[in-house]
Amino acid sequence: MTSLIFNFCNILILIAWGTIIIYPQKKISEILISYPWIPLTLSFFYIYFIIISGGLMEADFSSLNGIVTLFKKATPESAAAGWLHYLAFDFWVGTWIIKHSRKEKISNKIILLPLLFTFILGPVGILFYSLILLAKKSFTQASET
Repeated sequence: MTSLIFNFCNILILIAWGTIIIYPQKKISEILISYPWIPLTLSFFYIYFIIISGGLMEADFSSLNGIVTLFKKATPESAAAGWLHYLAFDFWVGTWIIKHSRKEKISNKIILLPLLFTFILGPVGILFYSLILLAKKSFTQASET
C-alpha cells in the first residue's frame, strides 16, 4: 500500500506542476493555484504515513545528530512522509510565486525558471524568484529617477 500511495502522490504532483508551468492561464491551473487542493491531498497522505510509521515522538529535531538518526532509522512509510512533506511545501511555494508574480506584473515566461527550480530544488527556486523581484524593483526605481 505504501508504494501505491507514494506513486499516486508522485504522479499527482507531476501532473499538477506540469499543468501550472505549461498552462498557467488555463482554468485548471487557476483552480490548482487558487486553493491548496494538491498540498491538502498530500497532507492527508503525509498524516497517514506518520501514523503508520509510529509517529515522530521520539525524534530529536534539536540537533544534527538527531536528524541524522531520524534518516538512518527511516522506514518506507517515514521516508514517504518526508518526501510528501517536500512535495506539498514546494508546490505551495510554487503557487505563491505565481500569485505574487501576477500582483507584481511579472511575466509567466520570466518565472518559468524559478518555478522549475522550486519544483526540483525547493529553496533555490524561491531564492531565484526573490532575485528577479529585487532586479525588477531596482530597474523600476532606476527608471523613475
